[in-house]
Amino acid sequence: MALTGIQILKMLPKKNCGECGIPTCLAFAMKVAAGQIEIGECPYVSDEAKETIGEASAPPIRTIKIGSGDSAFTAGGETCLFRHEKRFEHPTGFAVLISTDMAGDDVDGRINRFKSLRYERVGVLMKADLIAIKDAAGDQGAFTGLVQKVLDSAEDANLILISDSTDNLAAAVKLCGERKPLIYSADQADIDGLAGLAKDSACALAVKGDNLDNTIEITEKLTAAGLKDLAIDTGARTLRAALEDNVVARRAAINTKFKPLGFPTIMFPCEMTDDPLMEAMISSVLIAKYAGIIVLSDLQGDILFPLLLERLNIFTDPQRPMVVQEDIYSINGPDENSPVLITCNFSLTYFIVSGEIEGSNVPSWLLIKDTEGLSVLTAWAAGKFGADLIAQFIKKSGIEDKVKHRELIIPGYLATIKGELEEELPEWTITIGPREAGHLPAFLKEWKPA
Repeated sequence: MALTGIQILKMLPKKNCGECGIPTCLAFAMKVAAGQIEIGECPYVSDEAKETIGEASAPPIRTIKIGSGDSAFTAGGETCLFRHEKRFEHPTGFAVLISTDMAGDDVDGRINRFKSLRYERVGVLMKADLIAIKDAAGDQGAFTGLVQKVLDSAEDANLILISDSTDNLAAAVKLCGERKPLIYSADQADIDGLAGLAKDSACALAVKGDNLDNTIEITEKLTAAGLKDLAIDTGARTLRAALEDNVVARRAAINTKFKPLGFPTIMFPCEMTDDPLMEAMISSVLIAKYAGIIVLSDLQGDILFPLLLERLNIFTDPQRPMVVQEDIYSINGPDENSPVLITCNFSLTYFIVSGEIEGSNVPSWLLIKDTEGLSVLTAWAAGKFGADLIAQFIKKSGIEDKVKHRELIIPGYLATIKGELEEELPEWTITIGPREAGHLPAFLKEWKPA
């Protein structure tokens, strides 16, 4: 049972030191109880309290990490069935499958596409996360050679090692070193051997069952043996079975705190169909319901990008607007004679506007005012993008030191505040820009300081 903030506070040192980034121990305890911060952030909490609180406040779906450093992939940590209830925590990971029975050119192509298919949207880098390496023939030399190739050529790839041989997995895990892979998979064949390997290497272990009930049996044996970092594959190889198993597992973990299913899932659309478009369709369903990792047969831009975009949309926190920092942004190398524009800090607005300015090739200064993530009209209606606030920002931003002229271009939708803004900024000329960002390039090319 989850602990309340008061129960957690009783186990804290009550120093109110603020070293955790929270001003008081009570506030810290409340955030721990709400799952907003880890108990380990307190530098003075005892190991006993840390274990007690950590176990009680752990999310229903256990968090596991694959890899290390900044590029490590995290799965699990989920606390709800539907995003609008709270938020989904860790986006579904995309893996591409390579195998020892593939031709060298095919392997190289998949690795190169893993490294090259990367997209930026609203300031977020979207890409595949993992490479799954399959030991197709039980040849340890071929398997470890392929693992080494990936380690050498894809530095930010997190690895999934797939083999029926515990010895081959052990050799590959040793090669990986600090780049902790996901070991796949523990089934009925050698549970003890794989459990020992996972413990010794401190790597997460994937469980593969014949069905949901069999998966539960295996996870219970492994957790009884002291293993906690698990991923589960229920053996489902059709869309219907995979969807049903994912929903049952998530509901059991969230609603009834059923721990044998409280782990992120790993799904294999690559084994459900030979049609790339059908594989993408299956993957799109499993992103929403509720795959932790999806293994694809290949990476193609026209298929991967829509899946990445779906993932971005689903795993965006609905309670927290996507924002950029309030600041002056220089675009295309502006100077003291370049135009000055202003807009809000809603991420989508910023990236659309900055993209149009960049595409115009006109050197410009773009001022971003903090509107708490609201769009232009919404922020104006909420009193967060009015003439007085814009004027205060202009005066403190430092833009007056960067340009000779005093002309400010405001969004066309703010035309009604032009007079008020001129009163607040008597030294500035206020110019009304276009309503739509798409009209900015033509507008800027014709712009001259007043």
